[in-house]
Amino acid sequence: MDSGRLQGYADLIVNTGINPDPGQDVVITAGFDQLDFVRLVAETCYRRGAGKVWFNWTDMPLEKLHCQYQTEARLGTWEAWEVEKWRWQAEKLPARIWLDSDDPDGMAGSDPEKRARAQMAKFPVIKPFRDAMENRHQWCIAAVPGEAWARKVFPGIAPTEAVERLWEAILAASRADGDAAANWREHNATIRRRADILNRHHFTALRYRAGNGTDFEAGLMAQGVFAGGAETDLAGRVFNPNIPSEEIFTTPRRGVAEGLLVASKPLSYQGSLIEDFSVRFAGGRAVEVRAARNQAVLEKMIVMDEGAAFLGEVALIAEDSPINRSGILFYNTLFDENASCHVALGRGFDMCVRDYARYSQDEIRALGVNDSMIHVDFMIGRDDLEIDGVAPDGGTVPIFRRGNWCF
Repeated sequence: MDSGRLQGYADLIVNTGINPDPGQDVVITAGFDQLDFVRLVAETCYRRGAGKVWFNWTDMPLEKLHCQYQTEARLGTWEAWEVEKWRWQAEKLPARIWLDSDDPDGMAGSDPEKRARAQMAKFPVIKPFRDAMENRHQWCIAAVPGEAWARKVFPGIAPTEAVERLWEAILAASRADGDAAANWREHNATIRRRADILNRHHFTALRYRAGNGTDFEAGLMAQGVFAGGAETDLAGRVFNPNIPSEEIFTTPRRGVAEGLLVASKPLSYQGSLIEDFSVRFAGGRAVEVRAARNQAVLEKMIVMDEGAAFLGEVALIAEDSPINRSGILFYNTLFDENASCHVALGRGFDMCVRDYARYSQDEIRALGVNDSMIHVDFMIGRDDLEIDGVAPDGGTVPIFRRGNWCF
């Protein structure tokens, strides 16, 4: 990949993605397979004025070995120094960058039950730190092409060619070519205009219908708002948490969801690929899941904690989005969720409550924002998807027809 284009992508992640303050520390989480690009991002952070750049290195083959050979008790335990790292982040509030390059099948063959129980044991320890950081720092998830991931997306060709093609696809989806900063200013303005239109309607629910069997309604909070694109933290810093991002989303009202959602794309969840699946809701809760592949992983996901079976997000993305038009199935949620409409099980977003800074965490939950250790998006968009908004007087307003916006 041309070095100038890679520098432009690094500039986009740092300047538009996290937008760090002078002297602010930055934490980069990445795999070993893109060390050169991590160095480029780190240097870009320093040239922007970062105080210190820290690194969290990940490796899925090593994670698989840990799961295979460690006892469940050890796998589910934080060491004291690991807890102190979380405490430091909650106090220091560094900007955070995740560079995702994971193999979609990287944990195949591992024990999902053991992994899930270990994660459930560890989560209560870090939850106070996560809550303390919520809406108080900038973060950005972007992607780089690991070789195993590239071969999954582009099978049957040489690995080096697959990686190069995945680089091209990532940069195109991320609007990273040309004047990337200007591309994102225009893109964010378009998202904001559509979100404003939705917010003026004050919808009480969204209704979904599609030819694959999707027949579903999600209730919305009276204080809820639609958002998308750039976000602003409580310190007033503007950042873009997802590169790419095509969605306009909100947090639905916990406990108000009925019907069937049929997934339109596979879900890559923690190194396992869940395929041909559906989720049935009653009383707001996912009460039944079916999958042609890795149903056990899906079943375990919705019992990770008390909130895992409830919705945390509904997101609207047109079928004619650039990612969907590319015809590429990325096997990666960051990209596939931005190809078409999706929902998420698990944790909701405080910032989808109007004037959220006025409320305590308990008050946010009382308003209807779900809490959970997970937030897992899965795709439901199709070219025949219809979505209606339910107005306060009970009437309906068409939002999507044939998979695309009505306005």
